Amino acid sequence: MTFLENLMPVQTLPSFDKKIQLICFSHLRWQFVWQRPQHLLTQASKAYSVIFVEEPHYVPHCQAHMQIEETPEGVTIATPILPTGLAPNEVIIMQRVLLNMLVISSEAVTRIAWYYTPMALPFSKQIPFDAIVYDCMDELSAFKGAPTNIGKLEHELLQKADVVFTGGHSLYEAKRRLHNNIYPFPSSIDVSHFGKARNSSLVDPLNQKDIPRPRVGYFGVIDERLDTELLLGLARSRPDLHFVMLGPVVKIDPATLPKLKNIHWLGQKHYTELPSYLAHWDVGFMPFALNESTKYISPTKTPEFLAAGLPVVSTPIRDVVRQWGHQGLVEIAHGIPDVASKIDTALTTKARKVWRERVDQKLKTMSWSTTFADMNSHLGKVLRPDTVKRDGAGNQLSPMAVARHV
Repeated sequence: MTFLENLMPVQTLPSFDKKIQLICFSHLRWQFVWQRPQHLLTQASKAYSVIFVEEPHYVPHCQAHMQIEETPEGVTIATPILPTGLAPNEVIIMQRVLLNMLVISSEAVTRIAWYYTPMALPFSKQIPFDAIVYDCMDELSAFKGAPTNIGKLEHELLQKADVVFTGGHSLYEAKRRLHNNIYPFPSSIDVSHFGKARNSSLVDPLNQKDIPRPRVGYFGVIDERLDTELLLGLARSRPDLHFVMLGPVVKIDPATLPKLKNIHWLGQKHYTELPSYLAHWDVGFMPFALNESTKYISPTKTPEFLAAGLPVVSTPIRDVVRQWGHQGLVEIAHGIPDVASKIDTALTTKARKVWRERVDQKLKTMSWSTTFADMNSHLGKVLRPDTVKRDGAGNQLSPMAVARHV
């Protein structure tokens, strides 16, 4: 039996009342840290039938199949389950076959591709989409362990994409000459969710309630973008401050994280739990390293901290300085003494009525629904639902042939 013969039939997809299907290809799993893709695709699910295609899970001796799961947000997650031991080219072929089977099983009339990773291109480019979106939320090529061919595949994706969005202004400036229909969309905010943290009656979580104050907190992925040397030096110089660190440790050895009595690594928390933690912090902290992986980031947590009512101290990340620092809404600090000084300043900022009013005025202009509506407006200008679909030889394809075409 060849690896292609070891396939299970595709699971039945949910019945959709929307005839336009949006298929998202992501390097992040839906149940990972809740961030830009989840927010935007939850909004998209109000207008489109959204399928979120994850990277494969590998299981020894399994029969390859596409695992289908529906989320409370109205998004369908499709995860390829593949046997271990496949060669790289076999993984691509298997994902291509499973994706084709998935497309065949759906009733969509019009299909949109929404890419977060160029690495999905080799197994998806055979599908004749009516529009292709590249939401470039990060410079993935700069991340630790990035595939060597990601730059080449991004170039190909930029050639195919009808519209490109970037996760911030710095990334837009780096990419704007690579596409003639590109727009910056910094991450937005769910004000009502993080605004719950302003309610002082929220119960302090059990694993946090005995941590002394003042508490300086961070939440998010803990990886090479975090300046652990800065954190260690700061904690040593200021034993009176307690640093609460929430999030999964990814791509770095947990054993290398600084261990001091006033640094508290509490692990990953669900999105719904975050307001309870933030409600009992005194300062939001963004100790990002200044390296290639942070050169173009536009941290979602900046407005999330502010919506929670927390003053924020950040290292000089370009988009944070431009969008928040220049307006005096976030304290920007360089090095251990300056960070310590700015934290002291922030500890008195929370009580400033004028600062809170300015923060709230800024946040009133932001929401994920508005961000997606603006993106969708650009998408609507390039969507081609009536375009006749053809194969590589120029032959017109029937709907079933479109789905089967490789």
